[in-house]
Amino acid sequence: MIESLRWKVDHVLIGGGMAFTFLAARDAKIGKSMVDEERIEMAGNLLDASARGEGAPLHLPIDVVVAAKLEPGQDHRTVPSDAIPGDMAGYDIGRKTVEKWQTVISGAKTIVWNGPVGVFEVPPFDEGTTAVATMMAVETEQGAVSIIGGGDSAAAVARIGMFDRFSHVSTGGGASLEYLEGKELPGVVFLTDKQ
Repeated sequence: MIESLRWKVDHVLIGGGMAFTFLAARDAKIGKSMVDEERIEMAGNLLDASARGEGAPLHLPIDVVVAAKLEPGQDHRTVPSDAIPGDMAGYDIGRKTVEKWQTVISGAKTIVWNGPVGVFEVPPFDEGTTAVATMMAVETEQGAVSIIGGGDSAAAVARIGMFDRFSHVSTGGGASLEYLEGKELPGVVFLTDKQ
């Protein structure tokens, strides 16, 4: 999906669990963070292409909120995204990342978001997702088209009371991504053929 999308957009922000696979492709110290071992090489190839200026730039977190366990009230701290202690895992983007991403999102005309950038169900790891949602809502109020795709993303914006502040919210995350990737969706094809 990123391979296809990076030729159609100006920027790609990569957060949440997916970010750690990309960080692992750069030999970052990611502690016990979630990684898709089968996609590390692909992630590295995408980062290399981005560094060469091929397609949209890929933006990874520069800092993350870490903890030893994913539990409410757990001791946590913010560290550089490439220096996560071995006994901890990343569960949210940090404030420096939020500030950096604000400069990318500010002034955007169309914003598509699929997937929370942290474990929004477990405070305090919901702050990054809340910050991104707020940025998008502000841009929507200023005329941007904002699309939230996916059940987790929809649940996140509903949880923080912002469901009605976007242009469109869809629970069909996988279908949304396939559509953006350029694949034909059977339901859309059927409806188009009937017209």
